[in-house]
Amino acid sequence: MSTILATTPQTHILADFTQVYDPLGGSLGLSSIVAVLPLVVLFVLLGVVRMRAWLASVIGLVVALLVAILFYSMPVGDALNSGLLGAAFGFFPIMWIVINAIWIYNLTVETGHFDVLRRSFASVSDDQRVQAIIIAFCFGALMEALAGFGTPVAISSVMLIALGFRPLKAATVALVANTAPVAFGALAVPITTLATVTKLPVDDLGAMVGRQTPILSVFVPLALVFIVDGKRGLKQVWPTAIVCGLTFGVFQYLASNFWSIPLADIIAALASAGAVLAFSRVWRPAEGYVEASDERTDEPIGGGGTAGGGTVTDTRVDTRGEVLRAYAPYLIIIVVFVLATRIPAITGVAPTKPGPNGTGLEVATWIYNWPGLHIVSDTGKAVATTFKLNLLSAAGTLLLLSGLLTLPVLRIGFGTALRIYGRSIAQLKSAIITVMVVLALGFVMNESGQTTTLGLWLAGAGGIFALLAPILGWLGVAVTGSDTSSNSLFGALQISAASSANLSPTLLAAANSSGGVLGKMISPQNLAIAAGAVGLEGREGEIFRRVLIWSVVFLLFMCVLVYLQSTPVLSWMVVG
Repeated sequence: MSTILATTPQTHILADFTQVYDPLGGSLGLSSIVAVLPLVVLFVLLGVVRMRAWLASVIGLVVALLVAILFYSMPVGDALNSGLLGAAFGFFPIMWIVINAIWIYNLTVETGHFDVLRRSFASVSDDQRVQAIIIAFCFGALMEALAGFGTPVAISSVMLIALGFRPLKAATVALVANTAPVAFGALAVPITTLATVTKLPVDDLGAMVGRQTPILSVFVPLALVFIVDGKRGLKQVWPTAIVCGLTFGVFQYLASNFWSIPLADIIAALASAGAVLAFSRVWRPAEGYVEASDERTDEPIGGGGTAGGGTVTDTRVDTRGEVLRAYAPYLIIIVVFVLATRIPAITGVAPTKPGPNGTGLEVATWIYNWPGLHIVSDTGKAVATTFKLNLLSAAGTLLLLSGLLTLPVLRIGFGTALRIYGRSIAQLKSAIITVMVVLALGFVMNESGQTTTLGLWLAGAGGIFALLAPILGWLGVAVTGSDTSSNSLFGALQISAASSANLSPTLLAAANSSGGVLGKMISPQNLAIAAGAVGLEGREGEIFRRVLIWSVVFLLFMCVLVYLQSTPVLSWMVVG
């Protein structure tokens, strides 16, 4: 409904939209059937029809708008305006991060330093089981931290192919590895998005996720070893896998709870890679493993060992200077972010009200009341509809600065860098549209009350809802291919259900993100990325069958963990 507010002659007439959560006959059940329609349409178009993500998202957005207008009585202007707010947030800060991260990656490819980096990883071990851990898990986590959105799957699988992995196995390993780091990917964009849609403190959400996914990370390297070499691989290489997983988990926990949420994956990835490197100097498995392949079946022939047809050998020897330059972009990023986020004089103080009133890097931060959008809950409480434009402190801007500082190190001219930047934007145009539209869909559902309707209805499950919370996130990522998008769609729903079921909102909101990371490997978008990267277009179904079991097993583990955290058994782990 809309309420016209009387104002003085000096002010504009404002129209407030008041949310109603049971518009169909006062029934949450019936209203939920209508409220879930945008998600059902999106799921079917992506998962069954296999429509392109951007087009499916546009159709889903249209359905969300129709539901908001026809059933929730949201004025057309407010519905469209809510979508515009979501789309704006989808571009800045989310895609602003991805664009600059991909630009830095493309700079290293252009100059050949990405190949130097690959050879550096290969020099650690010629055992493919160890290579899978270093490249797919450690380096993949670093790429997830900087870019996310399918980038680590594409890059890791290509690197594995270059080291002699069979295409199907390379794709499987890359997809399964892309789990534990996802919640803090793209400099923690999924967490910041979750904080935006739930209105919960980002530090609390980051810390809570940091008490869930680090436990998962202990088991992921073991799964990679099993995929590469089965039970024998586990028996022979488990010490390296445990060292990697434990190190990653410990540092992800420490960073997310005490140091820096945006840097959580970067710190954990570098720490785990360093641990594997150091451990490989003092311990190696009794037998090496390089797999031979049958080109007709893409299946191994014979056993392991080092029998023919395995690793693609690159005998080039890189100088220490070239290796240092290959690592330089990532070292520069870490230094820039540490200075920008941990030095008070540089970080400054963010504004707390509309207007440019911050200090330090926050001096160029503006908080806007989104024009023409005024929404209140059914209790009369104003719903925040602000947009934060932090031009200097945004993670994407810090990445842009890091890229500029990298140019002289990589010995690349500004003109060439500018051309690569344009190419990077063109490369991401479909992803930009998709993310903006999905965020628009999520904001329309949130602001109209559709999400709250679903949350209130699901809360009828009571305390057992804690067991189901990760599944919602899993489904969201499986369909959208993005933990960020899933958090946008289901974050508000989770806290609505938590409030009604007397559960911790922080726990269930975090569970959405932690469960979501396990849907990444089965999402149609990421399956297509993996298949395209290894030359198996059209065989996504085969890859899907190989990764589905891992997705389900890890999801069940996360469901049990979150449920126990909602009970006295593990409630001591819950933030707040």
